[in-house]
Amino acid sequence: MKLFSIEEAKILIEQPKGICVSIYMPTHKLGTQTQQDPVRFKNLIKEAEDKLIEVGMRPQDARDMLVRAQELDDYQFWQHQSDGLAIFIADNFFSYYQVPLNFDELVVVTDRFHLKPLLQLLTNDGRFYLLALSQNQIRLFQGTRYSISKIELEDVPQSIAEALRYDDPEKQLQFHTGTSQGGGVRAAVFHGQGAGEDDQKENILRYFRKVDSGIQELLKNQQFPLVLAGVEYLFPIYKEANNYPYLIDGGVTGNPDISKPEELHAQAWEMVQPHFEKNQQELVERYQELVGTGQTSDNISEVVSAAYFQRVDSLFVGIGVQKWGSFDSENNQVEVHDEQQTGDEDLMDLAAIHTLINSGTVYAVEPEFVPGNSPIAGIFRY
Repeated sequence: MKLFSIEEAKILIEQPKGICVSIYMPTHKLGTQTQQDPVRFKNLIKEAEDKLIEVGMRPQDARDMLVRAQELDDYQFWQHQSDGLAIFIADNFFSYYQVPLNFDELVVVTDRFHLKPLLQLLTNDGRFYLLALSQNQIRLFQGTRYSISKIELEDVPQSIAEALRYDDPEKQLQFHTGTSQGGGVRAAVFHGQGAGEDDQKENILRYFRKVDSGIQELLKNQQFPLVLAGVEYLFPIYKEANNYPYLIDGGVTGNPDISKPEELHAQAWEMVQPHFEKNQQELVERYQELVGTGQTSDNISEVVSAAYFQRVDSLFVGIGVQKWGSFDSENNQVEVHDEQQTGDEDLMDLAAIHTLINSGTVYAVEPEFVPGNSPIAGIFRY
């Protein structure tokens, strides 16, 4: 699963030229609903085709533009989904992301990609990682307040045996099994001949250093909490190996090999929720303190202009709300329309994206949690 990051967002912002198609749909991991996802997908592709024709594209050109997306439509693809699917298509450009967000169905055709439904994956409002540790298995999950999805790992050892197999070629390595505290799966314990407790800890530390190296590469430039899940005695050993600066103290205790992802998510969210709520509440209070000073606004035109010119420090945007219009950066003019017109873009999306790429903070929240009486509110740097 390709992670959606600031770097990926910048590619989507900067690379495409001309007409851009953005498609969002909810997907399902299990059950009979996976059989309905291809039907929904075909309907959304047809909607995208109709919208391309509406903006002046010839029908055959519209169908040709959408061919890459239609190539995704096979049985195996739909059997390996997360909670949501986002697809981006432009001339000579195609990318998609399977993400732990349950989208509303949406098709947007305009002169740039529509990214706001993905902003929860870039903001400080609920995104975290969970690393399930055991000597038999390493799993990394990406979580939001609503869901959790497994990330396929590359360049990360999958077990202590794999990590240390070639470290000591002249040293005979042995394994024995011990019953986990949770029962069921028996965890393999790695040791050398005559190894005692200190040797075993050193082996685990070497293993975790290799794990940390791979995790560091995967999560570089990320700033979201990382929660550990595993037998409690492993936590201080991993902390010693860890170089990711946003590791949460403690962790989800127990044998993660026998826990379902949903169970791990529920326990991990209890740990990170206070962190997110505290940050958000502090920002709301700061906004309220600054009202009337010229450093805040809930006016869409003012916020769009400030975001584009790198003045927005923090931004609240309402999830599921679009404000259509246009922005002329040369003349610093914003037009807001009651309904979408040809060539319009979502001004909320525009403000959020420019805030993020200019190192601001964005909270994508339910509309009722945006300060003020507008679906958007910003705190300015000056």
